[in-house]
This record gives sequence, structure tokens and C-alpha cells, in this order.
Amino acid sequence: MKLKIKVCGMKQAANIAAVAELRPDYLGFIFYRKSPRYISEVSAELIKYVPQQIKTVGVFVDEDLETLKALVANHALKAVQLHGNETVDFCKQIKQMGVEVIKAFGIHADFDFSVLEDYETVVDYFLFDTQTAAHGGSGKVFDWTLLNNYQLNKPYFLSGGIDLQHTNQIKEIKDERLFAVDINSKFEIEPGLKNVDKLKAFFRELNSLPSA
Repeated sequence: MKLKIKVCGMKQAANIAAVAELRPDYLGFIFYRKSPRYISEVSAELIKYVPQQIKTVGVFVDEDLETLKALVANHALKAVQLHGNETVDFCKQIKQMGVEVIKAFGIHADFDFSVLEDYETVVDYFLFDTQTAAHGGSGKVFDWTLLNNYQLNKPYFLSGGIDLQHTNQIKEIKDERLFAVDINSKFEIEPGLKNVDKLKAFFRELNSLPSA
């Protein structure tokens, strides 16, 4: 199966339009105020102009439920990515809105994959990122072999410091649960501004047939 691609951390008008022309499967917009990629209310108005075939994702960290619901409705978001300590019940309430729910977890050597079990029925996907205090965006890759400890059937996004140089490694992953790759900081000129040429190269490399 062809892997989906999510480009996250968009916030500048012309750059959003240029990246949308590449037709990623998902475009992520960060609504976490402490992030250097936080999208302002003015820029967030541009989300509605993203082509309909691209799923727009709002990224939140321990946001108030009513605020989150309002932002989803105001910007017609198609998916919600939860990057904090959101509970199972919180995820369930978001899922009832009819959007895709992606629950992110920071992976490290001592991560207990059993904590995912309660979330399995209330999310559409997990997202496995590098464990950081800043809730992602570190540009660091975690040890992907740790995913051998993941025993559930829920598909997942692979995130955390993915760069152009990782395309062959990604294509070598023989895990049918790997649904999408999430790219961000390694494709930036500055926080929130993506290098479109580098993204083009990644799309081309990842979507090419594996070498014989």
C-alpha cells in the first residue's frame, strides 16, 4: 500500500498554497500557542481554501474541549491530532464530532505500549513521535525498532525527525499497520516555512518503487 504523507506545521499563506499543490494526503496546522509553528487566527482562515481532497489536521496539546470543538467547526478541520495527555473519554468526545482522531505518543526506550489499549476504539490512528518535553518538533528520530513492541492492529503515523535521507529506510519497513509518515522540521527554512523543493524530492523518493 502506498504510504500517506502528512506535512505538519504550516502557517504562512503562500507556503500553504505551494505545499498544497504537491497534494499531500494531510496538512497539519498547530493550534498549540507554545509552538514556534503556532498558526495565528488570521492565517488559520486560509485553511478553508486548502483543496478538499487534502485532509486538514488541527494539532492540539491538552486544549479545552469546547475551544477545540469551536476551532474544528470554524476551520472545517477534517482531523484532530492530540499531542498531550488527553484521556480516552476526551478522544471519544472528539470522535463523536465526525472527524478523524489521531492520538500522538512520544516513544522512548521505556515506553509502555499497553497504555494504547484503552485508546484503540476511540481513535482512528496512533502517531508515534520522539519523546520530548515540547510535544514534538524536536527534529530527532526515535529508535524505530521499539515499534516491534507495538501489538495492536490500529494503523499509525510515523513521525519524529524524518528527513529526505530516511526514504529508503521507510520503504523497507514491512509493517502493514504503517499508514502514513509525518514530516515537519527537517523540511523547513524556518519554523512554519517549508522548503517546497525538498518536499518534492521526498514525495518523489517515497512514492517510487523500491529498488530491485
